[in-house]
Amino acid sequence: MTKKNNCLGISLGSASMGARGTVQSLFGSTAKPRSVRAQASEGDIEDVAPAKIQVKSSASVLPYVGVACLGAILFGYHLGVVNGALEYLAKDLGIAENTVLQGKLCLKPFQSVMLFMLSVYIGWVVSTLLAGATVGSFTGGSLADKFGRTKTFQLDAIPLAVGAFLCATSQSIETMIIGRLLAGFGIGISSAIVPLYISEISPTEIRGTLGSVNQLFICIGILAALVAGLPLAGNPLWWRTMFGISVVPSVLLALGMAFSPESPRWLYQQGKISEAELSIKRLFGKERVAEVMSDLDAAGKGSSEPEAGWFDLFSSRYWKVVSVGAALFLFQQLAGINAVVYYSTSVFRSAGITSDVAASALVGAANVFGTTIASSLMDKQGRKSLLLTSFAGMAASMLLLSLSFTWKALAPYSGTLAVLGTVLYVLSFSLGAGPVPALLLPEIFASRIRAKAVALSLGMHWISNFVIGLYFLSVVTKFGISTVYLGFASVCLLAVMYIAGNVVETKGRSLEEIERALSVSV
Repeated sequence: MTKKNNCLGISLGSASMGARGTVQSLFGSTAKPRSVRAQASEGDIEDVAPAKIQVKSSASVLPYVGVACLGAILFGYHLGVVNGALEYLAKDLGIAENTVLQGKLCLKPFQSVMLFMLSVYIGWVVSTLLAGATVGSFTGGSLADKFGRTKTFQLDAIPLAVGAFLCATSQSIETMIIGRLLAGFGIGISSAIVPLYISEISPTEIRGTLGSVNQLFICIGILAALVAGLPLAGNPLWWRTMFGISVVPSVLLALGMAFSPESPRWLYQQGKISEAELSIKRLFGKERVAEVMSDLDAAGKGSSEPEAGWFDLFSSRYWKVVSVGAALFLFQQLAGINAVVYYSTSVFRSAGITSDVAASALVGAANVFGTTIASSLMDKQGRKSLLLTSFAGMAASMLLLSLSFTWKALAPYSGTLAVLGTVLYVLSFSLGAGPVPALLLPEIFASRIRAKAVALSLGMHWISNFVIGLYFLSVVTKFGISTVYLGFASVCLLAVMYIAGNVVETKGRSLEEIERALSVSV
């Protein structure tokens, strides 16, 4: 059995917490300038002047956010495209032509070995994408620090396009696996730099909304892969076109980034002051250059430190905040999103919905709807509030799913309740655990470690995703799906307690304001 990829378990958990300090939550006021009180490790309390960046018009950044979101669309598309195409590409490449696979021959010893090898090949077609993404996510941070955000996007388009081309033209399973590996490497880089770039070019007051668009476009990419697979029933060779289509947005991503402004924060960190001013002018307008530069100067005052190395992330100065990002990724995966989607088809069939496409469309629509709502609430309710609401709702939904399978009193309504639990879980996930993390990670990390810390956290996401996918079915077989759902509910409750005690609010603050508040050196 192959693992179903989805637009739900791919957005990344994030939180915000001081390296050795705390920042007060700002759920109250939204109009008045705010002062952030930061507490350093020595216990001294000091006021941090609020950022004054207020952008009259946000429309100027939207085209560049749109270009970056091509990476998010490709991320989702490559995750979802294999689900519909796997059966057809297996036949076309000769994997499924063997009569042993079709059960037409009695299995002799060598045939059993052959069957095992063929199943391994099919598994590699699915899983090499995750392996490549793991490597890509770690690489993306280093590339973004060395070459800048826009050039890293352009470099990223190479494995995305070449991988798609190899998959579309492959004549052997080995070529297909190489293509999937390259595409996975590309989406791993995308998963790191798309939220990073968006957060660094977005105006403070709508950064939450624009940041959550990343998750929305990932879901759109997966839904696009679902729609692209519809002609397969009438044209078995259509799977090649499905893979080939993704070359187009890869090329558009490279071309678009050639005309997009570099992150002014990266330019400033590199000492390219005049280029940073030009980038700010393109993004926010010339009347805001002085204010933004003043904020950047204030954030970097007294610090001439070079870019952080990987080992710096584990130092006492940064480890606490880095560990929050990694922990929330683990909570996101251990909360059971992939399990819910994996079993969604069976759940919907128990309620009389026999179409797999209809089931997938309903789950995808619920996620897109929830993510859209989250986008509108991100800069009003705040990130932490949405995370708490999301994980609490997921815990309740998991409990409902578990009871619908085991409680005899609910047996007559088990199918309906299971569908209700699934849809509520997806909606709850999409309100916080889905879109918030990718937005929050770039917000809480200092500019010196931002790219590498985001990459490390995303690497944890991909590793946990791979491990859970590898062992999930074995755990279900041993303990039963109802018990596993109860375990997921417990994880969600633990996540609520962890977030309540360790995550702080970042809405309405510039990245420099957050950095100063969380910095031990302030």
